[in-house]
Amino acid sequence: MSPSVHISLKVRDLDRSVDFYRRLFGEPAKLKSDYAKFVTQDPEIHLALGLGLETAAGSGALSHLGIRVGSTDEVERWKSGLRERGIRVEDQQRSECCYALQDKFWLSDPDGNRWEIYTVLQDVETMTPALAAGCCPR
Repeated sequence: MSPSVHISLKVRDLDRSVDFYRRLFGEPAKLKSDYAKFVTQDPEIHLALGLGLETAAGSGALSHLGIRVGSTDEVERWKSGLRERGIRVEDQQRSECCYALQDKFWLSDPDGNRWEIYTVLQDVETMTPALAAGCCPR
């Protein structure tokens, strides 16, 4: 699997946003009462829409950015390479986020924009509160 871009947006009205992005990208790959995910093929983009997602600053529509890779080994390669280049990363293994079990790590740019490098281990139907508490950390 080639890396793909992940964008996560906070939305005020999920139904209205899903309607807009459904017309732009087609049917969502995942749809819950508080979350939707669209996946395009060319270019490959994973767009997540969520109610109540928060950024470090607590305002604005951007929740976080990400790069989805194909395996935990690829997550570890990215992490090792970034650490070698002097970038501080925050591990978050086996976490439930966005209705999926993921291995990932986080980093922040100089302006505080959050990036995640992650792989999806499996989809989950309901979020476990204890594991979901670490989803999209501030």
